[in-house]
Amino acid sequence: MDLRGKKILLTGAVGGLGWDSALEFVRAGGRVFALDINLDKGKLLEQQAADSGAGSLVYVNQDLGDQDGLLRTLQSIVQREGEIEILVNNAAIYPSKRFEEYSMDEYRMVQQINVEAAVICCQVLLPGMKQCGYGRIINVSSVTFYGVLPNLYPYVASKASLIGLTRAWAREFGAFGITVNAICPGAIPTEAEKIHPDPEAYTRSVLEHQALKRRGHPRDIAAALLYFASAASSFVTGQVLNVDGGWMMH
Repeated sequence: MDLRGKKILLTGAVGGLGWDSALEFVRAGGRVFALDINLDKGKLLEQQAADSGAGSLVYVNQDLGDQDGLLRTLQSIVQREGEIEILVNNAAIYPSKRFEEYSMDEYRMVQQINVEAAVICCQVLLPGMKQCGYGRIINVSSVTFYGVLPNLYPYVASKASLIGLTRAWAREFGAFGITVNAICPGAIPTEAEKIHPDPEAYTRSVLEHQALKRRGHPRDIAAALLYFASAASSFVTGQVLNVDGGWMMH
């Protein structure tokens, strides 16, 4: 995929899925603005990206829970760098416990990070996309949207919201040459799997449910993001792509 000359804003860039995706965008020639809260990992990602390909990467240390700060950061990037054509809403938090153990504050925090930050990013970048007559917005949902795992209700609700936003935005923004799609990653081995108390049993369960009998890799997710970010998907919008080894089928 060729993203030379394109600017990409990627949230959750130093996480298990974001890291490989950020580097693949750089290899494709894009200029990536990698937002995350982990400064040490962010600087490491920036160093690794410098040797990764034709593009470039700028790490931006930003807490997505600080909505005023996020707004200022995004406005500053646009003012300094110009309009950003590609937005990937990837950041997420995923506490795990029984429904009755969650407080409303915990529920609201998940929505703030996983959904409201995506809305703020879209609000800031959309005017530039409209002006250019071109844009790509990609929301990272989750296979958990389909009800495959318990004890994640705020996370699942947030991922369902992203699918709703995908469809609403696709309908509204299409007239301006902007596509909006979502991917639902399956069970990809990352730090997120540490919420499962028995990793070996979880892996067996995953492979039993998948049609493909191998574990996924963050590069599989990066490939899907690259497709939706590129010209190859120019006539695809409002869609949800499961990247899950055939766990869920429609």
